[in-house]
Amino acid sequence: MVFSFKYAWWKPAVDWKRPRVLMYHMVREHIKGAKFNKLRVKPAEFEKQVAWMKAQGFHFVTMQELQQNWGKHPEKTVAITFDDGYLDNLENAFPILEKYQAKATIYVVVDRHDRDWSTYKKAHHNSGELAREPKLNDVQVKQLSDSGLIEIGSHTMTHANLSKLEDVVCLKELTESKYQLEALIAKPVTSFAYPFGIYTQRDVQLAKQAGYSNAVTTKEGIDSISADFMQLQRIKISGKDSLFTVKLRMKLGKRN
Repeated sequence: MVFSFKYAWWKPAVDWKRPRVLMYHMVREHIKGAKFNKLRVKPAEFEKQVAWMKAQGFHFVTMQELQQNWGKHPEKTVAITFDDGYLDNLENAFPILEKYQAKATIYVVVDRHDRDWSTYKKAHHNSGELAREPKLNDVQVKQLSDSGLIEIGSHTMTHANLSKLEDVVCLKELTESKYQLEALIAKPVTSFAYPFGIYTQRDVQLAKQAGYSNAVTTKEGIDSISADFMQLQRIKISGKDSLFTVKLRMKLGKRN
């Protein structure tokens, strides 16, 4: 009974006609004693997850495709997303995505090198751990965009905590990142992710003003057909999740 209530495997699935949006950060081995290993999904686990989705008949889409065809997707549609722009997205995740022909969206921070943006959320998160993680360079971002499997979205210029910024500075974080990424990949950048999932209604309006047509949060869940495209929910995939846990998360939308 404890097992049942902890994992809620007995609960009915959220309607499979409602697309699932998954949130990842890194695909790499864990670092012993590191603070942010929950952001690191081991490559072997990531492959198990993608292979399972493929075997279950999931339809993989980018966020742009998800929005454009909203309400018309087949059952079991999934959008895989990655936040920040880590090098392992290319070195470890992309070969697996390519193997299973699974599309994904990567939200790139433009000024991403040598930044420990965890401190922008909480000042005491000053280990430098995220700053030391290798990030994609511009050539690699373009390479991923040109693959046909990866959509590049924006995650602001500096991974700023938008809610703390004045209007003009916030809008610059949104617009400048969009322009620079579009210049780099020679494609429209219409998808956005709020850094830390922290945002206000003002930020939603500014994101629209900047020209984004969809945006994801860190709020856990599965949106209904009447979703707000500028505040889409996601299913968090942790580096500590088993495949069993991931299956349940995709079924129910969140931890029980």
